Amino acid sequence: MNEKIDKFKLEDLGYSDFFKNSKASEIDASFVPARIIAEHKELYILRNEVSEFSAKITGKMMFTASSREDYPAVGDWVLITVLDDEKAVIHEILPRKTVLKRKSIAKMDAQIIAANIDLAFIIQALDRDYNLNRFERYFALAQSGKIKPAIVLNKTDLIDEEELASKISEIKERFNDIDIYATSTLTGQGLSVLKQDINRGLTYCFLGSSGVGKSSIINMLLGKELLKTGEISSHTSKGKHVTTHRELFVLDSGGVVIDNPGMREVGLVDSDTGIKNVFCEFDELSRSCRFIDCTHEHEPGCAVLDAVRSGEIDEQKYENYMRLVRENEFNTMNKIEKRQKDKKFGKFIKQAKKDIRKYK
Repeated sequence: MNEKIDKFKLEDLGYSDFFKNSKASEIDASFVPARIIAEHKELYILRNEVSEFSAKITGKMMFTASSREDYPAVGDWVLITVLDDEKAVIHEILPRKTVLKRKSIAKMDAQIIAANIDLAFIIQALDRDYNLNRFERYFALAQSGKIKPAIVLNKTDLIDEEELASKISEIKERFNDIDIYATSTLTGQGLSVLKQDINRGLTYCFLGSSGVGKSSIINMLLGKELLKTGEISSHTSKGKHVTTHRELFVLDSGGVVIDNPGMREVGLVDSDTGIKNVFCEFDELSRSCRFIDCTHEHEPGCAVLDAVRSGEIDEQKYENYMRLVRENEFNTMNKIEKRQKDKKFGKFIKQAKKDIRKYK
């Protein structure tokens, strides 16, 4: 649980006019707003201008919920009744301004990562983690929820200045109009600039694989060792899961940051808008395709494929675009459609293997 704050305003927690105006007039006047700062199974930790509370949702909320998205998530603003100095009851979730969600692992429905985020810092470590395709995946995830993304290249102490400059140049060539922060928690590089750009009353989250340094950066921003940190395993080259749940913190400057567990799987679902935003040039080119329903895979007169062949569009970017489009379409299907797709995909792979053997 976050440390107690003596003097606190709801506005410092991100309570803007959007949430004030979303409170319906018929709502019980005794309900007060609070923000969810942590979740532990079915127990939520809340914060308002008075104190922190542990709380559970009402039976009515549980009964009327049709999916996991109807339950509170870290970052949500909720209406509560206070039972005592430490306990409260959640009655309602206020409308979400933005939402960050992914396909739930091993399930069909979506999993909300966090809500009401203004900007998502996508972190990659410069030793093993750096990958442009992964940036695009996270961008699509963020922009589907109306969240602005930014890039953090962490562990700059592990490479020289020339290599860092090369990677930044590569990113700028691939992505237009994206903020890039180069940081190191060992040397302190870039952290003051990052903190300076975190504004009072706005909410920021840190996303990335395990071991890229999310918790270490947040500790440096907070000026306190509130989060456990871990490094990349030398045996598996994979990050160790140190952060086990999402939690919200308030900086001394008033900005709000959310730490997230490392994500090895970032499945896209309901991400049409995000993909179109990240790959906007594909959307523009598709208007010149011969067929309205062009899939950009094999059709004659496909403007996207022509751009790839001419070098106007990077082939790696095209392949990643097609991969994300297919994945999003697949994950958005219902269970019956997914079973049918599985069968068709199996036949496609079988035929593809035959074709490969034929041309060898």
